[in-house]
Amino acid sequence: MYWTTSINNKVPKFLKNKFFIAFAAFVIWIAFLDKTNLMSQYQFQSEVNKLESQKAFFIQEIKQTREEQQELLSSPEKLEKFAREKYYMKKDNEDLFIITPAPQQ
Repeated sequence: MYWTTSINNKVPKFLKNKFFIAFAAFVIWIAFLDKTNLMSQYQFQSEVNKLESQKAFFIQEIKQTREEQQELLSSPEKLEKFAREKYYMKKDNEDLFIITPAPQQ
């Protein structure tokens, strides 16, 4: 009996409070045990940040592609140049030679 009263005297009063114990259990549950705990929230936020940066990149790429498309559709000479460079197209009376650089060793 003596040791229980000795331990009871050493425990701070707020740790004996049932509201504090309930609040502490709630905080532990939310922080670590729930399916949307703090670690999951951090991972979700980092995923959102990564996706937003990808979105910005793709919006920029779409803008650049639309500008190139507009440029190609505006002039037949530019369209012919693009087809020759990108898809190696040629006229019927031409020969096409493709020269590739030697692989670096």
